[in-house]
Amino acid sequence: MCGRYSLSAHGPAQLRTRFPIGEAVEVRQRFNVAPGDEVLTVTTDRAGAPRGELLRWGLVPQWADDPRVGMKMINARAETLLERPAFRPALERFRCLIVADGFYEWQAQEGAPKQPFHITRADQAPFAFAGLWAVWARGTADELRTCTIITTAANPRLEAVHPRMPVILDPQLERPWLDPAVGAAEALSLLGGLDAAHTALRPVGPAVNDARYDGAACLDDPLPPAQSALF
Repeated sequence: MCGRYSLSAHGPAQLRTRFPIGEAVEVRQRFNVAPGDEVLTVTTDRAGAPRGELLRWGLVPQWADDPRVGMKMINARAETLLERPAFRPALERFRCLIVADGFYEWQAQEGAPKQPFHITRADQAPFAFAGLWAVWARGTADELRTCTIITTAANPRLEAVHPRMPVILDPQLERPWLDPAVGAAEALSLLGGLDAAHTALRPVGPAVNDARYDGAACLDDPLPPAQSALF
């Protein structure tokens, strides 16, 4: 799964140049994006034109009775998108880019706390997770606009840390992924993910373990063993 990510190393001007997010949407530096947060995305309007938008992370399907279901839908497995009623309509009509520059994963260690890793592109460039989005408005005055991150099997660079990873789109595939003229079957073919040769990872300290903390210490080097045992 992907349960935490970052958007910390690139300023608003650079991100607006890289992605079609426009000037109206707020761009914030984030070290520890967590489920339930508002996240920077690129969706499309009714004419199919890309637009920047803040969506809540954790997809709430239109038919859901309770928006809290979104906390169980922060990720969507690429292999089963067409089988899941929550994700199939979104794959057909509501695909998005979720803007990031890294994500976190935790490696189990025998007799010790899990070790967090920060994973990025090898060139440290910002990128887009393949995402789906939905609009929910049942019983409320305001719409709730939400999203989920699609995951796939980890590439060989990451599989020792965790068996799954988020789908990081090749930049050339971002526009086809957003294009409403691209059908669901063709969209699925775009979800190959990031190649191992273009993937970098490094261990980080325990600050990222606290989903409430969103500071630069999330990217600090790991603590010495004697100190890490205290966390």
